[in-house]
This record gives sequence, structure tokens and C-alpha cells, in this order.
Amino acid sequence: MRLDKFLKVSRLIKRRTLAKEVADQGRISINGQQAKASSTVKVGDELTVRFGQRIVTVQVDRLQETMRKEEAMTMYSVIKEERLGATE
Repeated sequence: MRLDKFLKVSRLIKRRTLAKEVADQGRISINGQQAKASSTVKVGDELTVRFGQRIVTVQVDRLQETMRKEEAMTMYSVIKEERLGATE
């Protein structure tokens, strides 16, 4: 499955166009490698996404073309969530 589609269906990012922009800015990596919106995501992959001052690392648990909002979080497990610049 394409990275931008996975991010939208899993609701990590609300819209596919926004997911593409974030990927094009170099703020997403798959298994430590910088990813493009068209990169392929597989079960077991580790995604790291930078949202402003927050970095979220998730593991892909399942892939599905469509998913209800209530079930979207079953597509991934959060491994780590950290804040940037919190050195005060």
C-alpha cells in the first residue's frame, strides 16, 4: 500500500494530500529511510512521522483499503512518542 494512502486510512494524517505534503517535506521515514508519498508500506514496517514539535514512531500491524474511524487505530501500534525542544 502507498504510504500516503496508509496514513489517510489509518488516520495518522487526516487527508491524503496533507500526507503527500508531509512526505515531500522529508518528515516521514520507513525503517529509518526517508520516504516519499509513493513509497510502499508493508506489515511490520516502522514509520516515523514528525508533526511540528512531536515525533511519533509506529509499527504497521495491518493493511486495509478502507477502515472505519473507530477501527483505524488497529492498523498500527505506537512504539514511541516524543516532543522536540522540551529541554527547559
